Amino acid sequence: MTSKFDLQQRLFEFSISIVNEVRKLPISNEYKVISYQILKSATSIGANFEEAQAAVSTADFANKVAIALKEARETNYWIRIIVAISDAKVEWIKLEKESKEIIKILASIYNKTVVKK
Repeated sequence: MTSKFDLQQRLFEFSISIVNEVRKLPISNEYKVISYQILKSATSIGANFEEAQAAVSTADFANKVAIALKEARETNYWIRIIVAISDAKVEWIKLEKESKEIIKILASIYNKTVVKK
């Protein structure tokens, strides 16, 4: 089990959870579009945060965190659509809650980084 404070691992596990839940969605035109979009945005959150760990400057770090934050917000949007149109909502509601927590964490990191300038 990972530490609650290991954000890199938390973002990785969030991405994996999204992938696993997308696999369970119906195969229809609307779900194909939504699945593609949410897979891109959800996996991008952790990827950008990983890139931030190798930033060459504070500005570079802030930029990568900002991109991760944007992707988290987009992921939350797609989750809310799935919750609104899907019959199987339980896991998606949990993922929506997690996405909101991730947004708060990334926003806090970004705001603290930008203030340091």
